Amino acid sequence: MKTVNHWIGGKTVEGASGNWGPVTDPATGAVTTQVALASAEEVGAAVSAAKEAFATWGTASLSQRTAILFRYRALLDAHRDDIAALITAEHGKVHSDALGEVARGLEIVELACGITTQLKGELSTQVSNRVDVAAIRQPLGVVAGITPFNFPAMVPMWMFPLAIACGNTFVLKPSEKDPSAAMLLAELAAEAGLPDGVLNVVHGDKVAVDALLEHPDVSAVSFVGSTPIARYIHTTASANGKRVQALGGAKNHMLVLPDADLDAAADAAVSAAYGSAGERCMAISAVVAVSSVADELVDKIRERAEKIKIGPGNDPTSEMGPLITKAHRDKVASYVEGAAAQGAEVVLDGTGYSVDGFEDGHWIGLSLLDKVSTDSDAYRDEIFGPVLCVLRAETYEDGVDLINASPYGNGTAIFTRDGGAARRFQLEIQAGMVGVNVPIPVPVGYHSFGGWKDSLFGDHHIYGNDGVHFYTRGKVVTTRWPDPSEAPVGVDLGFPRNH
Repeated sequence: MKTVNHWIGGKTVEGASGNWGPVTDPATGAVTTQVALASAEEVGAAVSAAKEAFATWGTASLSQRTAILFRYRALLDAHRDDIAALITAEHGKVHSDALGEVARGLEIVELACGITTQLKGELSTQVSNRVDVAAIRQPLGVVAGITPFNFPAMVPMWMFPLAIACGNTFVLKPSEKDPSAAMLLAELAAEAGLPDGVLNVVHGDKVAVDALLEHPDVSAVSFVGSTPIARYIHTTASANGKRVQALGGAKNHMLVLPDADLDAAADAAVSAAYGSAGERCMAISAVVAVSSVADELVDKIRERAEKIKIGPGNDPTSEMGPLITKAHRDKVASYVEGAAAQGAEVVLDGTGYSVDGFEDGHWIGLSLLDKVSTDSDAYRDEIFGPVLCVLRAETYEDGVDLINASPYGNGTAIFTRDGGAARRFQLEIQAGMVGVNVPIPVPVGYHSFGGWKDSLFGDHHIYGNDGVHFYTRGKVVTTRWPDPSEAPVGVDLGFPRNH
């Protein structure tokens, strides 16, 4: 059986805690790997390695840092298929989807390669007589990232490349459910020339997480995951004096107005709700159909959903893979099974789905629930699976009110041909990311990603300008130098004294 250990100080370090976690192949249900679960002492060793490396990396020139990052970008590009294969083997998503994940992670590596312009600072001269003021940004020191199972390569790449480009050193705690991609990312960074200890990877459960949150040498923590855990991360790390960005859960809505292109809206709803088996925080999980379009829209979604081919992620014909664990599969199914009792019409029920030859895999089909009420469990909870709820609203205003009443504010979208309605929506809706005829409005790398309300804890969104500001702190330097002509008598610097 394959074993995944830690990466500390530029090399593989065998787990010493004696605790191991299972990693399964979601398509077969078989345990294929065991991953070391770190003790607090092992986390401390990783932090110590990062602290030691910061002494030199924090003062390395920008050209040194970016030269390594350019080489790293080239290696990641050359190993796209290798990284994607690890994602498919442990997460279950289809290979094309895994390749897309790697591509979105590469965007942030490319942003990090251009960090020189992001760290230029500001200068004001002659603010007073012979007084100048400069504003600069400096790294924090050791920073940590705690990342989720649904994007085992992309989300870590949303964090550590920018952090180390800014001069920090990094300790990554990836999900123990699919740890291998993170290890390959670290190995490729070392191959690119990243000094030992700048990037470290420790695997683990709550023991490792708490050790990072409490360690006095960790200056900041980045997190992506569910809202309850994001709240815990923010509260605990803040109480320990750390800077925190904790991205939580979501219930992303898509408002469809009567004038929308319903074919385009249905295509978007299917891809956004069921892509990556619904295991993404930007999935559309609730469609709000306005006025008379609901019946036709539901029919169009159903027709498209029934054609999606579900199978192993390494099968090129598969369009959706399994869920990551059996426990998660059963939890997702429970929402569909209880939907009718709470007033929903079950248009598609995917709970009985299986794949021939892979009967022990974590399979679930696509489910479509219509006429869902806002007080039902399927609507209120983040299901994180291929379940799409359709709600109905009489007017645009009713739809906006429904969406804004949600405790989540991650992302949302509107489908319409009316520019005025779209403009109102993007200003009135209470969410951090808005799409206009775009179902999954994930910003490009040079803009920042993050939500509002219970979808974000902390002041900074991730990557983009917010990411640079999160991984650095400002310093303002005020200087005054006497003019050389005012030098003491007896020192002649060649400046005239008659002006």
